[in-house]
Amino acid sequence: MSFLRSAAGFLALTRSLGGPPTVQTRRHIKRWVSPTLRELAHRQQKLGPQKPEPRSGFVEWNQRSELFAFGKRLGESFEMALLQRAFIERSYAHREEEKRRKLGIEEADLQIADNSDLAQKGQIIARAYVDAFLQHQLPKVPKEGLQAIASYLLGTNTLAHVSSHLGTKDLIHSTEYPPSAESLAQSLQAVIGALADSSGVERAFLFVRDFICTQLNQKDLLDVWTPEEPLQLLEKICQERKLGDAEPRLIGDCGKNTVLAAYQVGIYANRQLLGKGFGEDLKTATETAAIDALQSLFDTHDNRRPFDFRVQLETKNVRLG
Repeated sequence: MSFLRSAAGFLALTRSLGGPPTVQTRRHIKRWVSPTLRELAHRQQKLGPQKPEPRSGFVEWNQRSELFAFGKRLGESFEMALLQRAFIERSYAHREEEKRRKLGIEEADLQIADNSDLAQKGQIIARAYVDAFLQHQLPKVPKEGLQAIASYLLGTNTLAHVSSHLGTKDLIHSTEYPPSAESLAQSLQAVIGALADSSGVERAFLFVRDFICTQLNQKDLLDVWTPEEPLQLLEKICQERKLGDAEPRLIGDCGKNTVLAAYQVGIYANRQLLGKGFGEDLKTATETAAIDALQSLFDTHDNRRPFDFRVQLETKNVRLG
């Protein structure tokens, strides 16, 4: 056995001498690393989950550089003072004023401008452009439908989603961290107002188009706006457009008097099929058919022409205020 071991070692030595040089890598981990890591993990588990720390609390944080980079990421030109004020909330301003008052600073130096006026201006600009954009892209949709879609685009959740993905979470000066959805939405509106004051209303309109209106991309409009009484609305639309009386008719059914019953109803007007739908009963099938007919009349089906997010609306077509 010893002879075989020595022969195997000799063969390995000859291979290493005759072949190309090989480099053997070894992991040199000190003996203290493993128990140290276990102790740190145990202490962290004992402390429990920690609150997230804002990036502004770190040593290397530079607020001015971050604001400059924020504008360059968006491809916009901001006045630094306006952009800085766009991220200051009223609650944070009141807290800082109170701190300065306790330190004995004069009353003239206590005032800190917040983003309330910029947010109000940005809200007006966003509302005006979204309304004009929807009227241009969805000319057949009635007023209540356009209002529902505009409310979705300008809602707190949508604006907060856009704001967080633009990187405003660490730039906002607020009394809470992470900032709430209301704070994120208000900051985005303030950024729109600051952009309008810095580069003009036209650039603010394009900002709203590129970041807010694009939330409709690949979005099912039926999820955004579903009429509460589709059959009554369909009858109203048919009367306004002089299409005739909307009449639901049973096209087919199967599985009557069973738990798997299915009905197919079609909506006709002047012998023209407007829409059809299915349901487990006649009422559900009629409502589904009415919704399908409304989608055809309003041109809001899934296979409709996509939204044109490159359109540039003229400023005179956007009503401010």
